[in-house]
Amino acid sequence: MGAATYFRRAIETLERVAASQTEALAQAAERMVGAITDGKAIYSFGASHSFMITEELVYRTGGLMLVNPIYPHGMNLFVRPMTSTSKLERVPGLGKVLLDTAPVAAGDIVLVTSTSGRNPVPIDLAIAARERGASIIGITALAYTDAVTSRHPQGLKLKDVCDVLLDNGAPHGDAAVTIEGFAQAVGPLSSITGIALANALMVETVDRLVAQGYTPPVFVSANLDEGDAFNARLLAENQHRIHYLG
Repeated sequence: MGAATYFRRAIETLERVAASQTEALAQAAERMVGAITDGKAIYSFGASHSFMITEELVYRTGGLMLVNPIYPHGMNLFVRPMTSTSKLERVPGLGKVLLDTAPVAAGDIVLVTSTSGRNPVPIDLAIAARERGASIIGITALAYTDAVTSRHPQGLKLKDVCDVLLDNGAPHGDAAVTIEGFAQAVGPLSSITGIALANALMVETVDRLVAQGYTPPVFVSANLDEGDAFNARLLAENQHRIHYLG
């Protein structure tokens, strides 16, 4: 049964990612802890479907309040025709323009997601953020990116411009299930594994902060009776590094 096959592939890949990314997650969390305790900001970016990782992290129950989105203008599902998103993420220099919409500064963390890791926009955004003194945590699929050529003018891939790289374990082409009698693979994995990696990073970061005696600002559900007041207090206390409220 196709559904069962997909669930099995997803679970197997998640287990492999959990086992293989322990050290990279620890390194990324240490950078996050350093930035947060130093009063710095956290940002997240992805173009097209990779922006789903950012959407999962921002203004989310159980998530760090400090994650600020960098919006992929022209590269999300609101754009028409939707096929233009694929063309725009290949435009050299656009990533730097998008970074200019965010107050990224030295010491900040920028999480950049690109499963193929080959298109110029996330690469240029990461390069521009590093030039400002920010640290880059990348999420990509090594099996995918190692099997394709770069579209960046300098031949770079996302993995080449990161301080810490997390591998989401998605296969070449992302789709993971082959159906007998049908040539095209179906069932992408990168959103499931990418979101799991990003949330694992946030949990590891909070765990390390608490171990140091630091209480990080984490959202509770706004649908809890005390949720609105609790979140409003922490948002106000951390407004100097939360840039999505205006």
